[in-house]
Order: sequence, then C-alpha cells, then structure tokens
Amino acid sequence: MVHIWNDPSEVPADFGPSVVTFGNFDGVHRGHQQVLSQLIRVARLNHARAVAITFDPHPAQVHRPESAPELIMGLEDKLVALGELGLDAVLVMKYSLELASLTPEEFVADVLVGSLKASHVVIGHDARFGRNNSGDLETMEELGRKLGFEVLVISEFGSEGFPLHGEVHSDVDDDGDGGMHDGDDGKDRRCSSTWVREALREGDVATAAAVLGRSHRMRGEVVHGAARGRDLGFPTANLASDASGYIPADGIYAGWLVDQAGTRWPAAISVGSNPTFDGVSRQVEAHVIDRPDEAVEDFDLYGQTVVVEFVARLRGMVAYRGPEALVEQMRLDVVQAHNILYAR
Repeated sequence: MVHIWNDPSEVPADFGPSVVTFGNFDGVHRGHQQVLSQLIRVARLNHARAVAITFDPHPAQVHRPESAPELIMGLEDKLVALGELGLDAVLVMKYSLELASLTPEEFVADVLVGSLKASHVVIGHDARFGRNNSGDLETMEELGRKLGFEVLVISEFGSEGFPLHGEVHSDVDDDGDGGMHDGDDGKDRRCSSTWVREALREGDVATAAAVLGRSHRMRGEVVHGAARGRDLGFPTANLASDASGYIPADGIYAGWLVDQAGTRWPAAISVGSNPTFDGVSRQVEAHVIDRPDEAVEDFDLYGQTVVVEFVARLRGMVAYRGPEALVEQMRLDVVQAHNILYAR
C-alpha cells in the first residue's frame, strides 16, 4: 500500500533510503507512468523506496492564478493513479509562497535528503526548482556530490514512447512545476498534460485516453438538477459544480458512472447547458443505461460521490425544436452508447 504524506514532518524518521522525483503529474499520463515505472525499477535494484513528490495547489495557481491551467484531475484521483503504479510513497507538499522561497539547497537538503533520505534523485534535463527557479540540473548534480546522492537524468532511462500521431516522446512533462517538463516541437508530439487538455477542449476523449493510458474521468457529488431528464424518461446523475477534473467540450458521450460502492454502470453523458431549454450554466450529467429492473426503484445516487469516465464522443450539443425531437435523439444516443461500451 502506498503511503500518503501531506507534509515532510509526517515522514517516519527511519524511512529510506529512497529514489525520489518531483512534479505536478497532472493527469498522471503515459509519460509520467513511463518515468515513474523506471524510477520504481531503480528503487528495487537499489533496495530503496520509490517516492514521488507532488504539489497542491498547482504552482501556477499561486504565482499566476489568472492564467493557471485547468487541472486534468483532482488531487484524490491523482493520488489513486500514482498509487496504482506501485510507488511506495507520495509526499503532497502544500505549495505556497513560503515553499517557493526556499533556495534550491534548502529544498533538497531539508526535503529530499533530510526527510526522504534520498539516495537517488530523478529529474529532467531542463528541470528548474527552488527560489526563482534558480536551481537546474547542474545545481542538482552539485548538491548530489555535496549531500551524498546520485542524480539520474530522465533520458538516461531511454524513452520508448508509444505510436500516436507520429513518434511520441515521454521523457518529460509540461506542468511548469520545477520538476519534470515537456512540450511539443511540432514534429514529434510529446506526451504531455497540455496535449490532454487540448484533446479534452475539443471533445476528443479518445486521444485524451491514448495519452493518459486510461479514460478521462471526473469526480463529484451527485446533486439535484432541474429534473428535465427524469421528466423526459431519462433521469440523470448531475455532478456538483465543484466536481474535480477537466470538463470536456460540450456534447454527448458514452462512458461509465462508478458509484460509491465501486459498481460501474454504463452511461450516456451530457456536457453542456441544455440549449433546447435555453440553459445557461454548463452541467455534467450521466444517464445510467441498462439498469436491471430490480435496481430501478432503489437506484438513488443523490449525495453520493461518483466518478464519471468518458469513453467516446457521440455528437455535439444541439438545440432541438422541442422535447419530442430531443427524446427521439436521446433514445438513439443511448443505443449508440450501449453499442460502443459493450463492443470494448
């Protein structure tokens, strides 16, 4: 079981040695997964613990909140995804101006070495860390010699990537977090959080899933809505406005709803403002399909925290002439969603 710590002071005094990296890991996409799997391998070979440090909130939300990227996933889902990789521990550091003021040596000496007993530190070629991003790879190597740990540059592991729209590199990440970075050079698309956001912004949940290595998901409490879906014969579970996870482009999707008990229900998911009824605010709502008859009466999701997974986009959001035309289209959507989900 992965240990989750919310402050360096929570790390046991006898913990270590460890192989450590740090970053935001927003999305925990396939690039992150490849790097972290290699980190775990190095840890096992050196009889050490595999540890990732991540930050909450995202540094951009502290330094430039007006232009901070919308996060792909909330902290809870990030920790679940990191834990599934086989890490021994994740340290969640509260990101603040105070943390940002630490010099590179203070951050490394106090956290990486002092708390985590790092024997190896894994970073990217263009890593920046510490006050004013003044620390870089050369700084880390100097600190390694001084403090007694080895620095492993990500490219030293190799980068197999995976084929998707050309050669994909997965050796770095673009979160702007002072840890692992990446970007796109226009020719060879790098596996990145930016790419995932671009795909979701376009409603291309298939490409997002290819980069993530799993279907994109949102998590939130089911709340009461306008009950239009129920009136039309298609009751929906409406996610609260504070649900975590990037909201894809408006449209209708095939996907899954996972309830608090862990049961996965096939669903047709609507994202948008219900233009047929002159809606204004965007909503994410999932209509569970193929429920057994005995479950219908007791199927109450209100107040539950559920996960909605997006598998495929069926169509864009359209304003229909009236409820009858909308109901006809919704029936077609449900059939199409069923066929897609059960064909996999």
